[in-house]
Order: sequence, then C-alpha cells, then structure tokens
Amino acid sequence: MIEKYWLFYLLALIAEIIGTISGFGSSILFIPIASLFFDFKIVLGITAIFHIFSNLSKIYLFKNGIDKRIAIKMGIPAVISVIIGALLTNLLPQKELEIMMSTAIFIVAIYLLFNSSKKLADTNSNLIKGGLVSGFLAGLVGTGGAIRGLTLTAFGLEKNVFIATSALIDLGVDTSRAIVYTANGYVHKEFLITLPFLLVISLLGTWVGKIALKKIPQNWFKNIVLIIILLTCLIKLLIYLFHNV
Repeated sequence: MIEKYWLFYLLALIAEIIGTISGFGSSILFIPIASLFFDFKIVLGITAIFHIFSNLSKIYLFKNGIDKRIAIKMGIPAVISVIIGALLTNLLPQKELEIMMSTAIFIVAIYLLFNSSKKLADTNSNLIKGGLVSGFLAGLVGTGGAIRGLTLTAFGLEKNVFIATSALIDLGVDTSRAIVYTANGYVHKEFLITLPFLLVISLLGTWVGKIALKKIPQNWFKNIVLIIILLTCLIKLLIYLFHNV
C-alpha cells in the first residue's frame, strides 16, 4: 500500500504541474489517475479536497491576475450547479456520463484548435452558461475544468489572468462539492492520511507550473490548453475502453 501511495503522489504531482500550465486545474488528469487506486466515489471526495488546496495555491501565486467580473459572473452559476450535480451522484451512472462528456469536449477542442480565430462573445450570457455547465459536470463526474477552460480560452484571456480567474471560480465549486461529498460519505477516514501530502503536492506542483509557464509565449498558450484537453480526453476514453475489454 505504501508503494501504491507513493506512485499515486508522483502522478498527482505531474497532474498538478500540467493542470497549472493548462490553467483549467488538475482534476481532468487527477480523476483518471486516482481512479486507478481508489473507488470512484472516494475519488470524488479526494479530488474535491485536493483541488481546494490546488486552487488556494494558484490564487496565492497568481493573485494579481484575477478578473473579478468574470469570476463573479461565471462563479456564482457554477457554485449553484455544482451542488445540484453533486447531489445527483447517487442517481446517475457516472462512468457513462464521463465518457459522453469526454467525447463531446474532445470534439469541441478539435474544432477550436483548427479555428483558433473563433472567440465567444464577451457576454454575461456566455459566462453564465459556461459556469452552469462546468459546475454541474464538476459535481456529477468530478471534473468540469475542461468546459471552464474552453470557455475562458475562447475569451482570449492573458495566461496569468486565465489561471488566477479559473482558480478562484474553481475554489467556490470545489468547496461546495466537498461539503456535499462529505455528507454523502465519500470522504473516508482512512484516506485522510493522504491530505497533508496532497497539500504539499499542490503547492509544489503549482510553483513548478508557474515557472514553466513563464517560458511559454502568450500566443502559444491557447493551443497548449486545447492540446492538453484533447490528450486528457483521449486518455480517459482509452482507459474506459481498456477496462471494458
């Protein structure tokens, strides 16, 4: 079990670094990684708490980049919908929903990658829609960062603003769903031993990611985000196929 945990921590660190560079958080990578070690509902609980640590680290290290208008317009709908999604976790088949989500996101990311000039209109309506969908999926299947990332990428935000604003929105989302998951019994006492290690990993991974981000030109940032989204969705689909062969 010790060896398994150390492998888990190493993969979590890699997920945090990549999640920081991409700007949409580590959950889209962390969920499939943690699912290799723990039951899916336990994964939901661990991911929510880990992401709270991760978001606090990003807010601290990128605090000068927060766009408060976007954070409020997108964050409030996201917090409302994440609670609804989290409450539905006992009623709907998460695995099937996760595969459908990954497939849809994969298609949208390909479209945006090959139509890089396309941008969403900077409207309250688009921010609210992005917040509702990303929050709901975060509560239901554990990760809505790709939808939030696609929305913020389409707004053409500067990379530091992108990361800081996304982290602030996600902090509200993860805190809300962590409360629901804990009430549902997804946070088991025997796994609390992982939390101090995950706190250190979140700080270290965010710091390393910030250093790496400084070397990435702004005009590359959008495509890097989209490519990471594509790869992680593809990995999720392959993991699902592998486990069902």
